[in-house]
Amino acid sequence: MMKKILLLFIAAIISFYIFSNLYNYNSTKDKKQIVSFSTWGSQSEISVLKNIIKDFEKEYPEIKIELLHVPQNYFQKLHLLFASNQAPDVIFINNQNIQMYIEAGLLEDLSGIFPESEDIFYNETLDCFRKNGGLYAIPRDFSNLVIYYNKDILRKESISFPVKITNLEELKELCIKLATEKYFAVNIEEDSLYLLAFLSSNGGGIISDDKKSVIINSPESIEALNLYFNLIHKYHAAPSKSQIGSMTTAQMFINGKLALYIGGRWMVPKFRETVNFEWDVAEFPSSANNKIYIDASGWAVSKKSKNKENAYKLIKYLSSKYSSGKFTEIGLIVPARKDTAQSSIFLDKSKKPQNCEAFLKSLKNSKPTPVNKNYSIINDIIKEKIKSMVNGKLLPEEAFDDKTVNRIESLL
Repeated sequence: MMKKILLLFIAAIISFYIFSNLYNYNSTKDKKQIVSFSTWGSQSEISVLKNIIKDFEKEYPEIKIELLHVPQNYFQKLHLLFASNQAPDVIFINNQNIQMYIEAGLLEDLSGIFPESEDIFYNETLDCFRKNGGLYAIPRDFSNLVIYYNKDILRKESISFPVKITNLEELKELCIKLATEKYFAVNIEEDSLYLLAFLSSNGGGIISDDKKSVIINSPESIEALNLYFNLIHKYHAAPSKSQIGSMTTAQMFINGKLALYIGGRWMVPKFRETVNFEWDVAEFPSSANNKIYIDASGWAVSKKSKNKENAYKLIKYLSSKYSSGKFTEIGLIVPARKDTAQSSIFLDKSKKPQNCEAFLKSLKNSKPTPVNKNYSIINDIIKEKIKSMVNGKLLPEEAFDDKTVNRIESLL
């Protein structure tokens, strides 16, 4: 009898202990302040981000981060979240899509929260998120295009490197020289991001810097459009769609079938893993008069967030030198922080590309891509016309005729 009573007593103590701990755990969890955070990104990028969030939660144990990873159709999902008043507290965003949210009054002005930002980040990256004196996102990185080049091919063709190309005419002459029966010279893509580099390098663009007029039909733009077209259809220096086949132009570069590859920093991890020849990068041609466009990504805060103070803490942590270094280590980004970009983390010459300075040097002759709240629609129009032009269905003047220009003007 005594043994049964003793067992019941022990069971009661264990039950009380479990209940007490469960209650304390739930109470602690309930007391945590939740900060919701949305982002896109590859698995390697999200892996780094999750580790940074863990470190943040250790430093701020009272805060719990709810991460919403949307790998595809990110902005469509974000539109729905804002429309249903369920927008995340912290939002990873880029300059091409931020304008509609700023103009709708959906984002917090961070200029007063981060007054030291001009000392920490490249001014060109901050400009990507400024409007009417306000700063609506803290930049993580910026995107610009450089020229990846196959050193082995250039050596065979007796072309010296590091390569220095100062204008589109020099780029054209180099491509003509490199085009042989063994390989193509360069890639031409059906995407406005790549076309914009050619346009801005020649003093043109899609819309003017003040966003008041269409300049895709300006003499400078038409000249750049003709080069874009002629590299495929006249000089046969770039592969056509049928010549690319089921591959991508990046795969052609990896396979040694392309001497030059125009692309961004995001290609570095892939090329480090797969390229078996010597390669490096050179600046895309630009000048003080003809600045090339850049884009940027960063973190914003919803105007309707009920937890803004903790959202600011998260952004400060994400944009810290420590976090910036973690994002940079995987080779995916060009950091917006000056101290990270100028450190050995980014400028590590033991890893390819050795000439990482090319990404930073081109920043000096750069400006944010001019965008407005309708830019996604404008971009769709441009992509449609680029595709027709690249595939040889339309000449540049036909692709960007008065009808197309009027369509874009109606969206300004």
